[in-house]
Amino acid sequence: MATEPRPTEDRRTPMKLALALGAATLLTLAACGTETGSGHGNDIAGDDPKPTAFTPSGTNPPVAVPAAGGLVTGQGTVMDTGRPELCLGGVLDSYPPQCGGPPIVGWDWAKVAGQFEKSGDTRWGSFVLTGTFDGTTFTMTEPAKSLALHDPTPDPGHDRDPFKTPCAEPEGGWAVVDPATTNDRTMQQVFAKASQLDGYAGAWVDQSPNPSSDEGGMNDPTKLVVNVTVTGDIEAAEAELRKIWGGALCVSKAKYTEADLQAIQLQLQEVPGLLGSNAQNDLVTAEVIHDDGSIQAWADEEYGEGRVIFSSALNPA
Repeated sequence: MATEPRPTEDRRTPMKLALALGAATLLTLAACGTETGSGHGNDIAGDDPKPTAFTPSGTNPPVAVPAAGGLVTGQGTVMDTGRPELCLGGVLDSYPPQCGGPPIVGWDWAKVAGQFEKSGDTRWGSFVLTGTFDGTTFTMTEPAKSLALHDPTPDPGHDRDPFKTPCAEPEGGWAVVDPATTNDRTMQQVFAKASQLDGYAGAWVDQSPNPSSDEGGMNDPTKLVVNVTVTGDIEAAEAELRKIWGGALCVSKAKYTEADLQAIQLQLQEVPGLLGSNAQNDLVTAEVIHDDGSIQAWADEEYGEGRVIFSSALNPA
């Protein structure tokens, strides 16, 4: 899944965006069905490995979205097709858009005149709401604020780049080893081969060696770093990949296979109020409507501390 990404320079080409995602991103749209997407590095080659079985510890999973003990704030789309709802997760790109979420008590469109759109009987707009949440319904205690005028709290972690190459840059910089095997075709082949390695954990492309002004080089295989992570022998893995790929290459160590993380991710689909999840870089991240700490505590006990990290769309005001 998932919150809206902050505007940053994307180091990934549109063609290779799926490679960067590694594991599948699962997105749940409340009251709008479930949409599941897959972004394996080897999808280009048409080979889609299935998640391996993962045995949970057997602790009791959450059965309901936790209520909030005090005032909370949430931002998203207020959708009204008969009653106002606060969409905290994904919104289907249609006209009018489609989404769903907790019903809102205290909403008045007249108080946000000029800040929403209307099509037929459907009205919607992006707002920041503050109020109480009983696990089912959001009750407003303050006037709504336009999301366009909202100054969000800085996220100290937003500058972290999950697609940065973890290997130390070679002396003299990242360079092509064999020009004859550094092209789009061999790039597709190397990702297909990587997915077949023992202990495959993920793969992506890092465009950071490209000058930001070199728009023409963003798709140039000679100016990219192919990244592959494995739980097994990294030297053996690199030797196999070098038979195919002559460009910049970083093979690094992972704790968990991609398939194991995907298996956890699929199990999280049963968590009440799940908005979205992502499996990448030895970690499964997930967002829920609200977590009072009990969902994270369950995940720590079920999968081990630090393996699954939950965030909450509704946070203390």
